[in-house]
Amino acid sequence: MKRAICILNFAFCMTAISCGPKRVALPTDTGTPFPDFATVHKQVSSACSGARTFRAVLNLRGRAGAERLSGNVHAGFEQPASMRLEGVPPFGQPVFILVAQGGSGTLLLPRESRVLRGQPAEAILDQLIGVNLAPADLQAILTGCVVPTPMATAGRLHANGWASIDLQGGAMLYLRRTTSRAGSSDSAWEVRAARRGDWQIEYTAGQSRFPQSVHLVSDSPKIQVDLTAGLSDLEANVDLDAAFRVNVPPDAKPMTLDELRQSGPLRTP
Repeated sequence: MKRAICILNFAFCMTAISCGPKRVALPTDTGTPFPDFATVHKQVSSACSGARTFRAVLNLRGRAGAERLSGNVHAGFEQPASMRLEGVPPFGQPVFILVAQGGSGTLLLPRESRVLRGQPAEAILDQLIGVNLAPADLQAILTGCVVPTPMATAGRLHANGWASIDLQGGAMLYLRRTTSRAGSSDSAWEVRAARRGDWQIEYTAGQSRFPQSVHLVSDSPKIQVDLTAGLSDLEANVDLDAAFRVNVPPDAKPMTLDELRQSGPLRTP
């Protein structure tokens, strides 16, 4: 198991990572009524709400617990609860392959021929990178919907071009006015951040309908996570059925969630 720990750290732990991006200062004023909040929310969430499947390469960097993390993860999702995350190093075999379907996850460490079966995907992901999110929730956050079935319930306009929209379930979406093109007076609303439980989520818009980067920060003192995922090679609504299976070698040795916990970034010293 010690070699597995070293491989996970080698793939994701780097001492020369710069400090995380500065957090976005969200509006604190009470705001005024936003009459068009439902229409605006429908516009800004149309792409993510319509993504039955979603695939992207995540350039992950930041910190989880006392560890600095960095690496590329090939990610695929299919509603309602399927996911594949594959940690890809610069060369050689994947560091890990995590697949989930029907509420159950399987983690394979190909280089160590170790396998963890029958645990919730969010519990496994929590030990890998400190993010305890189910597949549907992670897809929603990465695509900009924030929650799997976003439903706007109220909205407010704030100073400096900000607006906030309450989502059913307690999450809050923050938008900001942006100029649509250089030299134009036209403007549009752009998803800039969100609050969901103990998480603050910050978005950078890209050329596609989905975010270019997602900055995920935990405000809980018990979960010290500050991660940024740059998104590239994005595709939505493509066939990913074969992605949610993993070939486990017959000689792979079983491992437990406790063993994984002791190798993960939030392990107990």
